[in-house]
Amino acid sequence: MTIGSAEEFYRLRSSDNPAEYRRAAREEATVETWMEVIRRYPDLRKWVAQNKTVPVEILTVLARDEDWRVRTMVAMKRKLTPELFETLSCDPNEGIRHSIVVNKKTPLRVLEKMRNDQWDTIREEVHGRLDM
Repeated sequence: MTIGSAEEFYRLRSSDNPAEYRRAAREEATVETWMEVIRRYPDLRKWVAQNKTVPVEILTVLARDEDWRVRTMVAMKRKLTPELFETLSCDPNEGIRHSIVVNKKTPLRVLEKMRNDQWDTIREEVHGRLDM
């Protein structure tokens, strides 16, 4: 099954039915549908980022979102492009940078650049990953 419209995603995400709620997290939708959700239901942006099948094209849009919670969801995704890992590794929000450090798919070159992060927790995590 696929999510066919922004309204359907809204309904699934708002449902009390666990099966429908899971559909919102796991089913595919077109790029156009995801963009419509972002435009019409801005409060659902972090749930768009959480969807298991959301395309990288949408993650690229959400990686620049004004809401740090949306960017954090993006930073946790394993299917990010090297450019998205790079972009989010420089985010002003410490929590987002930390999500990049602990993401198992973060490229080594990105981790190397984060070695001197201003936050000691991130530096320690980077050193732990690189010195293994």
